[in-house]
Amino acid sequence: MNALKPLSIAACLAVVSACTTNPYTGEEQASKAATYGAAAALGCGLIGAIDSGKHARNAALGCGAIGAGVGAYMDVQEAKLREELQGTGVQVAREGDNIRLIMPGNITFETDSYNLKSSFYPVLNSVGQVLAKYHDTTIKVTGHTDNTGSRSYNQPLSERRAGAVADYLATTQVERNRMLVEGVAFDQPIADNATAQGRAANRRVELYILPKSR
Repeated sequence: MNALKPLSIAACLAVVSACTTNPYTGEEQASKAATYGAAAALGCGLIGAIDSGKHARNAALGCGAIGAGVGAYMDVQEAKLREELQGTGVQVAREGDNIRLIMPGNITFETDSYNLKSSFYPVLNSVGQVLAKYHDTTIKVTGHTDNTGSRSYNQPLSERRAGAVADYLATTQVERNRMLVEGVAFDQPIADNATAQGRAANRRVELYILPKSR
């Protein structure tokens, strides 16, 4: 039992350290990672102190993964996506433990079309590479349009654009069953449809990257 204590303590110290500093950005973190890390550190210490069997060894070795938690897992993905998408025109937004990618229509599709621009393939390749690596997430792909034209026209267009993005990501080894595909036509504008600039902003596809339910 005494031999296991240093292992448990070392594992717990590693967890706490990982929870305070993001190794990819060098920045101090104040996310859920800290909460999970502290809880895991306490749990590992107790297990190591009271259980000298195989269970304690496995728990101590797994402490780092537990301590990383949802927050840190998403932190790493966010940092990698920002690195890959810098200068592409795709916006990366963090919303709690969720990540949102906003893909403007002018760089993804031709006007009034759901065929992807070939120039956008490398961007989706980069996104797919990250999503395939960090597979403990679900992905909601949502198509949006401006309010030009009827709902009967824009609803299927928004759905097909979302589907085109999802289908392409599936070719980059992102499992299709991880993706929920939907179109919302012009129901969720992010800018004023009264201006050409606003309508252009509203024509988009968004990816919501969500941690899997615990």
